[in-house]
Amino acid sequence: MTDWRPSVTVAAIVERGGRFLFVEEVQDGRRVLNQPAGHLDPGETLVAACAREVLEETAHRFVPTALVGIYRWRYAPADVTFLRFCFSGAVSGIDQSRALDKEIVALHWLTPAELTERSSMHRSPLVQQCLDDYLAGRNFSLELLSKTHG
Repeated sequence: MTDWRPSVTVAAIVERGGRFLFVEEVQDGRRVLNQPAGHLDPGETLVAACAREVLEETAHRFVPTALVGIYRWRYAPADVTFLRFCFSGAVSGIDQSRALDKEIVALHWLTPAELTERSSMHRSPLVQQCLDDYLAGRNFSLELLSKTHG
């Protein structure tokens, strides 16, 4: 038996006036679009990880209010399987003094149509899938996620 483990990540759907917040970053030498997203840190809850990643990548203070979905995706070039927890929520402000993570090239507020037009830039198929699920009204109570123990 192998010691296989998925890489647990979180992502945020941030909407403002029909536009959605995306980060532009460099992956494998090319510019890609993604929701604000990142890895779960040791001892961190999924909700706290999502709020932290949005702050680090966009300087926006984000409060997750619902779970959009849980997704599994395998990135074949690195033979890594990601387990992504995507949240929706509200922005409560911007920390203008905060420097963004070094890998972030730009922030974009895009309509769903503008995101679709840039499909060749999507970091993964989950970028579109998460937005589509959000637009279809998928949202689950955060109570679905158990409290951490230990």
